[in-house]
Amino acid sequence: MIHGNVQGIRASLLEEMDALYTLELDEDMFAPPELVERMVRYSALLRREVSVYISRAGDVLDVTVGVLDSVPLPEVRLRRSLQRLCGVRCLHTHPNSSPELSDVDLQALVSLKLDAMAAIGMQEDRATGMQAAFLGARVQGIPQPEETGIVAMSQIPQEAWMHRIEESDRLLADTAQELPENRPERAMLVGIESMASLEELRSLAETAGAEVAGVCLQRREKPDNATYIGSGKAEDLSLDIQGLRCDMVIVDDELSGAQIRNLENLCGVKVIDRTTLILDIFAQRAQSRAGKLQVEMAQLSYQLPRLIGEGVSLSRLGGGIGTRGPGETKLEISRRRIRRRLNDLRAEVEELSRQRAVQRTRRKKSELPVVALVGYTNTGKSSLLNRLSGADVLAKDMLFATLDPVMRRVELPEGGAFLLVDTVGFIRKLPHTLVDAFRSTLEEVVQADLLLMVSDASEEALDQQRQVVCSVLSDLGAGEKPCIDVLNKTDCAREDAMLPGAVRVSARTGEGMDALLQEIARRLFASQRTVRLRIPYTNGSLLSWLHDN
Repeated sequence: MIHGNVQGIRASLLEEMDALYTLELDEDMFAPPELVERMVRYSALLRREVSVYISRAGDVLDVTVGVLDSVPLPEVRLRRSLQRLCGVRCLHTHPNSSPELSDVDLQALVSLKLDAMAAIGMQEDRATGMQAAFLGARVQGIPQPEETGIVAMSQIPQEAWMHRIEESDRLLADTAQELPENRPERAMLVGIESMASLEELRSLAETAGAEVAGVCLQRREKPDNATYIGSGKAEDLSLDIQGLRCDMVIVDDELSGAQIRNLENLCGVKVIDRTTLILDIFAQRAQSRAGKLQVEMAQLSYQLPRLIGEGVSLSRLGGGIGTRGPGETKLEISRRRIRRRLNDLRAEVEELSRQRAVQRTRRKKSELPVVALVGYTNTGKSSLLNRLSGADVLAKDMLFATLDPVMRRVELPEGGAFLLVDTVGFIRKLPHTLVDAFRSTLEEVVQADLLLMVSDASEEALDQQRQVVCSVLSDLGAGEKPCIDVLNKTDCAREDAMLPGAVRVSARTGEGMDALLQEIARRLFASQRTVRLRIPYTNGSLLSWLHDN
């Protein structure tokens, strides 16, 4: 089968090209003349690049047609190892151009660990020369391409270049111990909104442990239903991915199962969306049993509708014509397992919610008011809790450092105390599955007596981030809660950082803490009055009523 851009090619010519798979090639010949001759002929007829992938045994594994100046590079591998070559070399034509290898050619050689990459220069319908490249010594664990000079077709050192492949393979195997352990995945970020949104995605990707190799912004009013960015842009993206040696694509929106599948087919690498990335970060951060249960529930809720298959026709109740056979498909079995596991998780999370409700009831009896820290992720909420309470909760300059709620007692300078709760940070496009799964945790916010809405004074998008927090609070039913705006990180604030009515503090230096505690005390206890009552013995029942109310 001929792959790639075959639109408009006669069926008879495609059938003739298909015969390339049956050629018996000499395994000692790097570029067998009979194969090169036919490749040049087809490329001249089509005015398109033609590539052929050949195994070391001399078998043609793939034939692909491209456009005038490029050709898609399928991931054809015989040997799958990070330490050795893949056992396949690529020959391709450059119609009406020189045989000089492009950067994309060289990066494809590295990323696919091909035995060799060779280009055939053409002028009209004849070959003018060939240039090849092989993998050489590693630099920081990555083998570097080494190019030959351009040689005439009659002077190709066939056997010498085949020996060069064996030398490259031995070199990679001998230097395998130099490979860095746990090398971070290289990611290409893709979005359709703005560079600011992609910068936040970069922070998320780096928090998850990825290395951002490139960024692609394709401005669109709405995502393409098939490929998110459009098929043409997706094809361009695949070349950039090869050139930058990316292992994955991260998209700045939630994708459907079909969009993920189509992008993976076009780009040849793993594709994940923003929701998957955030869920992965939460999975890394989850320490408590409750946190792990809630993350698993969010992940399964997200995965279930993206298992693309036959749907109703495979259900046990559907039945009928077309469903009789040896048994259920693996896909439908996976769906049922996920549903069963989700039911179990929901029951466990509901039990956790009941336990938290009991704990809240006990806290109310202690008559200590509850103050909840809320805000965008990485605004310094945990640092603020540590500064106010003297605790040593993990506080790092990273997204979602806090996942499980943390509660500490804070003493007020003029007497009295309150419980301060640190909760998970919010973010733009917060996955709905995550909000639903963590609803029992976020109940601490809903049930709090007062909210401290923490904003980052060093953040350019301060107003937008605050709007996101207000939106999430509204969705949780806490939009009307009494609230104090807190502008944190004033020690490194931007000159134009303004938030009317906010208490300006620095959790790092301690600046503004006294003013914040005074404002908290005023909000919590302003309506309270100390009174002395004289209750007759005959009305002693009032004492129990006062305690209860």
